[in-house]
Amino acid sequence: MGKKILVTGASGFVGSFLVEKGLDLQMSVWAGMRTSSSKRYLKDERISFIELDYHHPEILFTQLESFKREHGKWDYIIHCAGVTKCRHKEEFEQTNFFGTKYFVDTLRELDMEPDKFIYISSLSIFGPIHEDDYTPIQDSDQPKPNTAYGVSKYHSEQYLMSLHRFPYIIFRPTGIYGPREKDYFLMVKSIRNHVDFSAGYKKQLITFVYVKDLVKAVFAALEKDVLQKCYFITDGHVYTSRAFSDYIQKELGNPWVFHFKSPLWLLKIISVCAESFARLFGKSSTLNGDKYKIMRQRNWQCDISPAVHDLGYIPDFPLEKGVKETVAWYKQEGWI
Repeated sequence: MGKKILVTGASGFVGSFLVEKGLDLQMSVWAGMRTSSSKRYLKDERISFIELDYHHPEILFTQLESFKREHGKWDYIIHCAGVTKCRHKEEFEQTNFFGTKYFVDTLRELDMEPDKFIYISSLSIFGPIHEDDYTPIQDSDQPKPNTAYGVSKYHSEQYLMSLHRFPYIIFRPTGIYGPREKDYFLMVKSIRNHVDFSAGYKKQLITFVYVKDLVKAVFAALEKDVLQKCYFITDGHVYTSRAFSDYIQKELGNPWVFHFKSPLWLLKIISVCAESFARLFGKSSTLNGDKYKIMRQRNWQCDISPAVHDLGYIPDFPLEKGVKETVAWYKQEGWI
């Protein structure tokens, strides 16, 4: 086998695709996940599994020490573990930031630093900026995260950057969609039921990235001579708020659809109520206060030219092509 690689959050949407790509490249792939997590998309017998407890440093130390004793260290680590929605906002910081910090601290303590440590962050760390002139977000811009999720990712980035000579590479993807993804799938179900919902009346410019394009960029970074860099990742295009739903509608056979545009004040009320109701029953809600702020944001453009220059990144999936493949997968799997 080739290089040893660990993918954390391997049971998740993005993580499972990262695992598959590692196997395609004949790497020795370890999937980091909780024992309670599903292995639905991790059936390949070549995958090795390891449980990692990011909430308890002493347990994490024992787990990693045991691995090192038997296998040495990983050549590459792609840290994809984290949460995108929680019942309580403090859980974002505990999982996304402190979980990352404990993990990296333990790796360094055990002398298990990999050759490259890929961290999957988010465009959300920048918050709503350049909303007057709609210019693309640049790496040189000052992040102003306005969601608990964005803040937790920003703190993780800042921590990695503060470490002396730590071999990080940070990816800041925009909205990631594709097969197996469940949040954008809600839009597919809604349009199938003849309703399309959008937020606000002011112009909104949105960016997307198909999951396979993100995976392509990540593995390009493992091959190229780059370290301590940050990259925005999109499909290279900018879309209006209707584009995604229009492509979905086309792939569903152009059913009639009522396009409902909600004023932001009404969306805020609905989001708060949905979050409160879900919390009452001990669940997390897709529509919540953080999601409201994301939907309210008007400018999601960002500059991917550094990824194009450094990594040779050329996206394969513009939105229309990505939606076509995604909806076909939903149909094949019986989701719709």
